[in-house]
Amino acid sequence: MNLVERIGLTALHRVDPERAHRLALSAMKAGLVPLSGTFTSDRIRCHVGGLDLPNPVGLAAGYDKNAEVVDALTQAGFGFVEVGAVTPRAQPGNPKPRMFRLAEDRAVINRFGFNNDGMEAAFSRLTKRDRRAGVPVGLNLGANKDSDDRAGDYVRVLERCGPVVDFVTVNVSSPNTEKLRDLQGAEALHALLSGVMAAREGMDRFIPVFLKIAPDLTEAELGEIADVARAVHLDAIIATNTTLDREGLKSESRGEKGGLSGEPLFEKSSRVLARLSRLTDGHMVLIGVGGISSPEDAYTKIKAGAHAVQLYSALAYEGLSLADRIARGLDRMLAEDGHDHISKAIGTQRETWL
Repeated sequence: MNLVERIGLTALHRVDPERAHRLALSAMKAGLVPLSGTFTSDRIRCHVGGLDLPNPVGLAAGYDKNAEVVDALTQAGFGFVEVGAVTPRAQPGNPKPRMFRLAEDRAVINRFGFNNDGMEAAFSRLTKRDRRAGVPVGLNLGANKDSDDRAGDYVRVLERCGPVVDFVTVNVSSPNTEKLRDLQGAEALHALLSGVMAAREGMDRFIPVFLKIAPDLTEAELGEIADVARAVHLDAIIATNTTLDREGLKSESRGEKGGLSGEPLFEKSSRVLARLSRLTDGHMVLIGVGGISSPEDAYTKIKAGAHAVQLYSALAYEGLSLADRIARGLDRMLAEDGHDHISKAIGTQRETWL
C-alpha cells in the first residue's frame, strides 16, 4: 500500500462507512484512484468456470452494485469482476444506517437489502463498458424484496443483462432479504436453477452460471446443494456469502443485525469450501470468498479447494491495491512450492479443513 492510498483510507475511515464507499466510487469515477493494471503470468493465468482469467483474484459482488465503475475496476488488478446484486426493479434497500465497520475484528456488517438501481440502469452501463482489458465482468442476480415470483426475477435479470456480461451469479444466500435463503433448499434450488439454465440455453451465446451460497449450512444441506449443482450442470459455486454468526467478535458494533464479512469469516468459509470440494470429488469449480486479506489467505483457499478467489471487505482495510499484491504473491508462492501452474495447488491441503 503506497502513501497516497494509506492517507485516503485513513480519511475514509473518519466518515460513515456507506458514505465512505460512495466517496471511493466517486474518486474512481473522477480518475483520482491509482490503478495498477492486471498482473498475469503463465503460472496464474487460468480457465475457471468457462472464463479465461488473467489471474484468479476476483472482486466480489457488492462493491460496485450498480456497475458504475466497471472500466476502472478491470484496470485495478483483478482477474475478474462481479457487479451487483441487481434486481428487476430498482429498490432502496433497508433503512440507514446499514453498514458498520468492525475495525478491531477487521470485519464489516451490512444489511443493505439489495439496494440497487434496477436491471435497466445496469444494462445501460454494462452496454457501454470497455472490453479491451480482457478481464471478465459478471453480474450478481437478485430478487426484489416484494416480488411474488423470486425465481422469475433471476430469469428476468439474466435475460435482460446476460447479453452484456461474461457470467452471472445466482445469489440465494444474502441474509438481508427475508426468506431469500429458503431458496437454498434442494427442491426450491433445483427449480430455480433449472429455470435460469433454461433461460441461458435460449440466449445467443454461452453464459456461465454460478451459484453463491451461505456459510451457515449443515453438512446435509451442502450435500443437497452439491447434488443439485451437478444435476443442472452448474458452472461454479461461490463459497461463501456473509454469515449470521457473531462468535468471537470484539468490536462495539458486533451486535448489529446483518451479514458479517471480513477476517472472522475466513475459517468458516474455508471449511465450507473444503467440504464442497470433497462432496464434489474436486470436479466442481469452486470460488473461495470470505476473509481473504493477504496472498497467504488466498493461497490457503486455493489449497482448500478453490479454483479462484474473490475479495471485498478487506479492501476497506488494505486498499484497492490488495488485488495486485495478492496476484503477485500467489505467483511467487506457487513458484516457491515448485508449481508451474495454479491448477497443481488446488485442493492439496483440503483435508486439513475437514
